[in-house]
Amino acid sequence: MRFRISSAVCLSLSLLATGAASASAADPGGVSASTPTAPTTKKSTVAPVVPAGAAPVTARSANIAYRGPVYERTATGQVVPYTPPGPAQAAQESATGGSPAGTLAPVKPELLVPGTRARYVEGLAAAPMSAPLTVQEIVWAGDEIIGLPYIYGGGHNGSFSSPGYDCSGTVSFALHGAALLTMPEDSSELEAFGSAGQGRWVTIFSNAGHAYMTVAGLRLDTSAQDDPSNQQGPRWRPLRRANTSYAVRHPLGL
Repeated sequence: MRFRISSAVCLSLSLLATGAASASAADPGGVSASTPTAPTTKKSTVAPVVPAGAAPVTARSANIAYRGPVYERTATGQVVPYTPPGPAQAAQESATGGSPAGTLAPVKPELLVPGTRARYVEGLAAAPMSAPLTVQEIVWAGDEIIGLPYIYGGGHNGSFSSPGYDCSGTVSFALHGAALLTMPEDSSELEAFGSAGQGRWVTIFSNAGHAYMTVAGLRLDTSAQDDPSNQQGPRWRPLRRANTSYAVRHPLGL
């Protein structure tokens, strides 16, 4: 299993809904009253260059339905047509897919779809066949925790397993699944992760209070903002309409 947990503490969901860029000391994700605050530095206003053919990071529509072919990579590495779970198993899963709340299922299928875009398949993300293996591993790692609840500080105990995750814990978990993080990072630390700007496949949005990521055209986020499902916790969601007030980073080369 691919597990890695952040030591982040996310901004309260009420602040997320307002798009706040930072948290106070009294709010989740805020700076401790005893912790000195670093001087504010002026950020560059020059827009980073977006790689040619980069996966989108915003969308006007929240429709992420997909009806094309879906495949599954087996334990032996073979790629075979995907067979959805039967009615009994599906009945135990949430409307957006994933494990019943509070459980972690390491046997979720490693789904694949043709092309360069990740697709939403019964609550999970199917990785694009044309993406690098590292990108596919990020998708499959994220799938492992889909359906678990949002827990304030959830998973920040040095263990890779948790009954729930917060925002940067979710991002760190997915990145670690592709061996891109060896130590957990909170949302503030993710502001300096990797390289600046939008990536070709993976883009991370982070500030002092919240973090989420887009992978090949899908968003992995604990916040339901711009998501009609209105469900909290780690989930694959539609892209947001805008990603303002966040530092924009990407893994080097991706």
